[in-house]
Amino acid sequence: MTFEPLGSDFFGYENLLRPEEKAALARIRAYLESDVRPVVNGCWERAEFPAEIIKPLGALGAYSFGWEETRPFENSAVFRGFVALELARVDASVATFVGVQNGLAAGSIAACGSATQRAHWLPRLARGDIVGAFALTEPLSGSDSAQGLRTTATRDGDSWVLNGAKRWIGNATFSDITIVWAKDTADGAVKGFIVPTDTAGYTATKIEGKISLRSVQNADITLENVRVSEQNRLQEANSFRDTARVLRFTRAEVSWAAVGLAIGAYEAAVAYAAERVQFGKPIGGHQLVQDLLVKSLGNITASLGMVVRVSQMLDEGTQRDEHSALAKSYTTSRMRETVAWCRELFGGNGIVLDYDIARFFSDAEAIYSYEGTQEMNTLIVGRGITGLAAFV
Repeated sequence: MTFEPLGSDFFGYENLLRPEEKAALARIRAYLESDVRPVVNGCWERAEFPAEIIKPLGALGAYSFGWEETRPFENSAVFRGFVALELARVDASVATFVGVQNGLAAGSIAACGSATQRAHWLPRLARGDIVGAFALTEPLSGSDSAQGLRTTATRDGDSWVLNGAKRWIGNATFSDITIVWAKDTADGAVKGFIVPTDTAGYTATKIEGKISLRSVQNADITLENVRVSEQNRLQEANSFRDTARVLRFTRAEVSWAAVGLAIGAYEAAVAYAAERVQFGKPIGGHQLVQDLLVKSLGNITASLGMVVRVSQMLDEGTQRDEHSALAKSYTTSRMRETVAWCRELFGGNGIVLDYDIARFFSDAEAIYSYEGTQEMNTLIVGRGITGLAAFV
């Protein structure tokens, strides 16, 4: 399958990819265009997730490239970033599903699990045989998860008993396992647990009425004396620092998804500018429309340069929290600006799903907020600059 560079990759960053990476990316792109793009607007409108795409995406490697136990070939963080970009340029809800399955659920096990846990769970997640979720955020604890976590874990012989509540948990209405983070009542340390969702006392309720990422199945979770074996405690997760290791990885990939969403909106706007005729010629021939497109491409190009470098630093082992935080902060701000310019270009047609742009415009709001709000990422970078924490 021939790899065709994206016209929106104006400076040719895709040329950094190796031939095998380009071939894998081309296969993913072809599937997204043929099988995913035709269904996503309807799913978004109905607030449904297209479950039929889960296993095909697994067969294409969407959940497996990052882990030694499952990756089909050696690959770079830049390549994995481009996979997130491709997903989001078609649909941010699908990109979010993959980010939870691959980055948060599998990533927690890969980073904090024992060798036995990794060997047991990662291949099943990679194939899409099971669906994973990641439960950190709580009804009263979001940005202050490090200190404000209220869900508890109490050791009882060879088991742990979990009690508490979680909110905004993606994939959780149909996940088979959920990674639950809780405070040990004995020592106050944050620990992670692989919780099968058919465990007694575990309940997930879909959050309704969303205006963004409507296809993502977010849930409120209640945990009432949920008993989990010691075997299912993540053996290498002993503090919030271990949770943060997972988030550092996923925050960088959310930045890639933000660029992908901006590209999706930009591509829709370029196509519309060529076909929509006003005042006797395509609107792409008007100066103010070209100004919107050029500003959008500038944002995309600057953001792409940033995420490429952040991923290179991940491969080099030099990426720190403030690097991924700056990337998330900057790229999501530029994404939000870009989708607004692109929606503006559509005029009244920009508020209906027919042209995709309304979906991109709405979904940008959730990408802007999750995996660390703008304010929290600003404070992380500010601490890196000054050496002074200003969180409270």
